[in-house]
Amino acid sequence: MSALRHFKSILAKNKYSCFYLNAYQTYEIFMIKKIPLVIVEDDIKLQSMLKDYFNQQQFDVHVLSNGSHITELLVQLNPAIVILDLMLPGENGLSICRRIRKEYTGKIVMLTASDDDFDHVAALEVGADDFITKPIKPRVLLARLRAVLRRDSKNEDEMKKLSFNQLELDFNRKKCTYNQQLIPFTDSEFDLLWILAQSADTPVSRETLTKKIRGIEYDGIDRTIDNKIVLLRKKLGDNSLSPNKIITVRGKGYLFASDVWE
Repeated sequence: MSALRHFKSILAKNKYSCFYLNAYQTYEIFMIKKIPLVIVEDDIKLQSMLKDYFNQQQFDVHVLSNGSHITELLVQLNPAIVILDLMLPGENGLSICRRIRKEYTGKIVMLTASDDDFDHVAALEVGADDFITKPIKPRVLLARLRAVLRRDSKNEDEMKKLSFNQLELDFNRKKCTYNQQLIPFTDSEFDLLWILAQSADTPVSRETLTKKIRGIEYDGIDRTIDNKIVLLRKKLGDNSLSPNKIITVRGKGYLFASDVWE
């Protein structure tokens, strides 16, 4: 019997049901998976307030004061959502959003102190999913985050599948078909192909691929990713001497071409 059914049976039968009800509620709280959230905000007072508030709302919160280390943090955590301030010291929020959108597929909500429509439109055009104007009301921001996450979950099944002409990828089943033929991949080979395909037509660095596939930092020497690329090309019928499906981009990594899967 599952823990949930066990608790319910106790509640139905036991005269000390109030005690067990409290225990069950506590169990439910601890079984709720926290949602990973990154907040990039240079106002330390606001940053601290938002961190405390969202920690109480079942988010696993990580904070940054600027965008200098955001790429590494996104690779490490793969958060469901990022709250990104528009006006930051050094690189501004629009530039950061544009930069991380090349590889980060989660949700981005931008904070702006401006009422200028130009800033709002610019935020959406560089890849933000929503924006909210300061001063921040935490409950309103929470509602906006939940709305963005619900919008994502409605399309979750579709997002677990990718299609490029005759190439079809099914993440849940780790299944790849090309020209209606099943292509046998190991889990790590499929994961590598999936990561590249998610960022189609954009180079993905060896550093990013090594971190996501192996969970370690790239040392500049490890050839594991390169060897797996060789296997992907072979199984997908890509020309090893002049590949056009998975392309090596000098100094940047590997690029999955989206328009060659006839």
